[in-house]
Amino acid sequence: MEQKINGILTDYNQAFILQRADPYVLKAADGSYYFTASVPAYDKIILRHADTLEGLKDAEEVTIWTKHESGPMSKHIWAPELHYLFGKWYIYYAAGEEEDVWKIRPYVLECTGNNPMEDAWVEKGMMKRADEDEFSFEAFSLDATIFENKGDYYYVWAEKVGVGRQISNLYIARMEAADKLATVQVLLTTPDYDWERVNFWVNEGPAVIKRNGHIYLTYSASGTGACYCMGMMSITEDCDMLDPKKWSKERYPVVKTDEEKGIYGPGHNSFTKDDEGNDICVFHARTYEEIVGDSLYDPNRHTMLMKVDWDENDRPVFAYMKNK
Repeated sequence: MEQKINGILTDYNQAFILQRADPYVLKAADGSYYFTASVPAYDKIILRHADTLEGLKDAEEVTIWTKHESGPMSKHIWAPELHYLFGKWYIYYAAGEEEDVWKIRPYVLECTGNNPMEDAWVEKGMMKRADEDEFSFEAFSLDATIFENKGDYYYVWAEKVGVGRQISNLYIARMEAADKLATVQVLLTTPDYDWERVNFWVNEGPAVIKRNGHIYLTYSASGTGACYCMGMMSITEDCDMLDPKKWSKERYPVVKTDEEKGIYGPGHNSFTKDDEGNDICVFHARTYEEIVGDSLYDPNRHTMLMKVDWDENDRPVFAYMKNK
């Protein structure tokens, strides 16, 4: 797996883990780290575990689940995330069907024990919408993340609406259980701006980071080539998370392609803390712009790390975007 393909290496684009897209890093309660991501073949879910963040780079990679041969969960296994909530370990991921490859829906795995690397995982099926919800997961749905606020868990995901050219929006709902929503979906953001509409109209890949009562939700926009970039929304912890008017959306991307630094198509990130307690953005990007064929199937989206600093207003400042 060669990193340097028609691209240059700089101090900013060194791969943390090669050919792992949609990366998710969790710092567990015991201080250790877990890593999962989409693999190029989109056919399985992998986990790594290490005592330190840096240790994930060379940690043993374990396959904890493999796609079905046909039917649901048999194609396009995408963007897994590992969460510990409601007293158990869960993995949230998206998958299609061999017979209908774009019938992408959100699914849930539950760990039967306390060791995600060794204990068995069982399928909980597709994420269930609230009883009164007629809309959620009826169409292409993926990239779910979960965050907690004041004792409640919130599920945020991308779903397409099928009017004309399909548009991928972000929705939010409060959770009732690990595999069921308690409330009807609320539209958080739709691709409003030109930088969210390159090749495809897309908002997807949400991730949450908090600081001093502020909640920031980053997301990815546009197609999966060099135009891919990250936007951001914010809210304060005392607000109603399900009131879209309480959320503020940034006019311009907060992370985007930087040719000088050799970073192309940065996005689909997660957040963690390093061993010293610094906030870290874990994201994927390529080291080159030109892609042969469909960018979705180019394998060289590598996991990268970027420090997150904070300004005087407790707003995140992304390392390589300083002074942009």
